Amino acid sequence: MLSHIFLRDFAIIETLDLELEAGMTALTGETGAGKSILIDAIGLVLGDRADSGVVRHGAEKTEITLTIDISDTPNALTWLQENDLDEDEQCILRRVITSTGKSRAWINGSPANLSMLRQLGEQLVDIHGQHEHQSLMKKEMQRQLIDDYADNSTLVSGLVARYEAWKTLQDKLDQLQNQSSDHQAQIDLLSFQTQELEALQLVEGEYPQLDEEHSRLSNAGELLQTASSGVQQLYAEKHSVYSVLSSLINEMSQLSSIDSAFNEPVAMLTEAQIQVEEVSSMMRHYQDSLELDPQRLKFVENRIAQLHQMSKKHMISPEDLVVKYQTLCDSLSALSGDDYDLDALNEKLDKAKDSYLAQAEKLHKSRQKSAKQLGQGVSLAMQQLGMDGGVFEIKCAFDKANKFTTHGLDDIEFQVSANPGQPLKSLVKVASGGELSRISLAIQMIAAQKVTLPALIFDEVDTGIGGGTAEVVGQQLRKLGQNRQVLCVTHLPQVASQAHQHYKVTKIKGETSTSTGMLTLENEDRVEEIARMMGGIEITESTRALAREMLQSPE
Repeated sequence: MLSHIFLRDFAIIETLDLELEAGMTALTGETGAGKSILIDAIGLVLGDRADSGVVRHGAEKTEITLTIDISDTPNALTWLQENDLDEDEQCILRRVITSTGKSRAWINGSPANLSMLRQLGEQLVDIHGQHEHQSLMKKEMQRQLIDDYADNSTLVSGLVARYEAWKTLQDKLDQLQNQSSDHQAQIDLLSFQTQELEALQLVEGEYPQLDEEHSRLSNAGELLQTASSGVQQLYAEKHSVYSVLSSLINEMSQLSSIDSAFNEPVAMLTEAQIQVEEVSSMMRHYQDSLELDPQRLKFVENRIAQLHQMSKKHMISPEDLVVKYQTLCDSLSALSGDDYDLDALNEKLDKAKDSYLAQAEKLHKSRQKSAKQLGQGVSLAMQQLGMDGGVFEIKCAFDKANKFTTHGLDDIEFQVSANPGQPLKSLVKVASGGELSRISLAIQMIAAQKVTLPALIFDEVDTGIGGGTAEVVGQQLRKLGQNRQVLCVTHLPQVASQAHQHYKVTKIKGETSTSTGMLTLENEDRVEEIARMMGGIEITESTRALAREMLQSPE
């Protein structure tokens, strides 16, 4: 429940520090005193949009702080814990709005955005406004009211998921059917391209090897001549390098016994002789392995030409042909897969459609059951609100042929017969504004009984009623206040007298400014306010006596 609210420089309120109690609390005051200002402030701290107009004239900013006891609201506590915002059983919401229109918000001291305030607020407070009947004219609001009353959130979210799955497949099918010729043309092109590349029997790393082999084969004569000349000069000729080294080694070896300085040169020459012999051997083997092969050269040249021709066709280098082939194969596989197979796609679509219809029927049955309960409850409330013989029913027609939507296949319509013997008509066609107000109030009163939120706020929802009907409204609101907190802005003494607590909103006029204050009314002060609300130029003792009687009756 809401336990405390603090306002600074809000609208025409300079400062307000108010403790809120459980049960039913009435907010009354003269016309224009600003009875709904407190409700507006609560709406802002729970995420409503605001502008600089809410800041009191002459002030730099407005500040709203709302303290909420969430000890009996496990859903709100869970939400706070999931968002790392939990402190204890007291939740503090704060919002500051500047005169330039900028806004900041906090939850338990941590910065928060409006979306977070709204998410938390939806689990704490339900606000019913005096113009509620206007929104009830809209079919989407009627459907939302039924779903809220039936607690259909799980069924609706399941339907949304199934709708999105069906819609994705349907859009894919439509796209393929509209572009079937283009799709087939793509498949034909990719098939041709992959077959061309497949015929080449490409091998990873083939082109660099061919290039190297072509260079070797095309220069085979020169390579053989150089290798042969090298063997002769290094080893085979009479005055070869090997022979010259041998002669030097012999001479210097004989002299090394005389002078050891020759030892190191002899060792180095011997090592060089070994290297020359190894090089000669390598050249010999190279000669044996290399041969003039015009046919192989022709094959390599043709293969290189093929690869160059294909790479030019695809505007890539010959080295990238293997990767290109794999990419084309993958694209062809994707276009030929189930996602592009009309038969397979239609089969998936049928399954998605059946799943959606099954969920839509579950939602319809839940709506139908709750529509009957809500209709009976509202009809009874209408009798209590002075509409004798009035009947309220909710038509909940289900048609599988309807267009699939995220909210199901139900055509929901609120119907009412305001007087006995009159046929049921759409709520939209009910002419009387007074009747609309009372029907709306009846719907709100019954719907609120199913609301599990800890706090309910009614902002002048009793407009347009009076007399015994107003007393019934007060009794119903007091009944709601027995197990939750009810805040009610009212101008009716019959309603205000039923409240457990009573606050009076007053205008305080100064020489240069006007502000709003709030008084806690008890005993005779409350009697005076109820008497004032009953009307008359002067408040008489008879009026006060009647006010006392009204205040004693709820007890």
